[in-house]
Amino acid sequence: MTTHRLEGQHIGGRGRLVDYSNLVKLPHTIFALPFALVGATLASYHHRVDPWDVLLILAAFTSARFAAMGFNRIVDRAIDARNPRTQMREIPAGKLSVGEATAAVVAASAVFIFCAAMLNRVCLVLAPFALGWILFYSYTKRFTRFAHLVLGLALAIAPVGAYLAVAGEWSRPPAALLVLAGGVLCWVAGFDILYSLQDIDFDRSQGLHSIPAALGLKGALAFSRVLHLLSAAQFVSLGFLLPELGAAYFTGTAIIAGMLLYEQSLVKSDDLSKIDAAFFNINGAISVVFFLIVLGERLFA
Repeated sequence: MTTHRLEGQHIGGRGRLVDYSNLVKLPHTIFALPFALVGATLASYHHRVDPWDVLLILAAFTSARFAAMGFNRIVDRAIDARNPRTQMREIPAGKLSVGEATAAVVAASAVFIFCAAMLNRVCLVLAPFALGWILFYSYTKRFTRFAHLVLGLALAIAPVGAYLAVAGEWSRPPAALLVLAGGVLCWVAGFDILYSLQDIDFDRSQGLHSIPAALGLKGALAFSRVLHLLSAAQFVSLGFLLPELGAAYFTGTAIIAGMLLYEQSLVKSDDLSKIDAAFFNINGAISVVFFLIVLGERLFA
């Protein structure tokens, strides 16, 4: 009998709720949700935040992420079935059918559009484009090694969308939202490259594209480190663009930079045993710490 090792951050137990939660890797919500709240918090300096809007932002983010992850599992089901690391995912393992997953994705997409409509006209107009981008990501590893950057931009939509949900307009100065989104993009792409290191041989054998498959272990690690350096630099730059952010914020960005450095130290070209810790534990902490710093300065500075 062959024993399959479950992927990290797998929720144990039985039942449809567990299956759907694992389908979309519910624990991974911790990566981008705090950054969505960062966007809303920054907007609150100049715009009133309604508790109802916060609930709509949370619902919009959660439903959009569900749609994106569920769609990815549908599109990649044949690939997942061939990969020893992923063949026990819910669709290849037969826990959920393609029809069940598709119905869930359609429902989640409808909830996302509804929430955007309830927030403001800007969000409603932009919602189809945001949804299209996050669904498009699922196809990118079939034709470009830069799928990691596409994923990064997909998650970078979260703080921008939450800011627009509160403000109804772009940031002032305009560069502020761009720099925040850029920091999230580089952060996500950097850690996604680290996670992809464990599939380098499989990707090459299947003709799939990724930075590790193209550059090898050492080249991919160097690429990831450059992205995380750029991410830290952009988070620092945000503090100079927004005068509302002060000493506490810059202290926080120094902590974030140290956490990124520690994350990179866990993964080496000859030792990938700590990828799960680097991927989930450190990055989950980074997003939460960043949000708490921004929120704390907003409330107490």
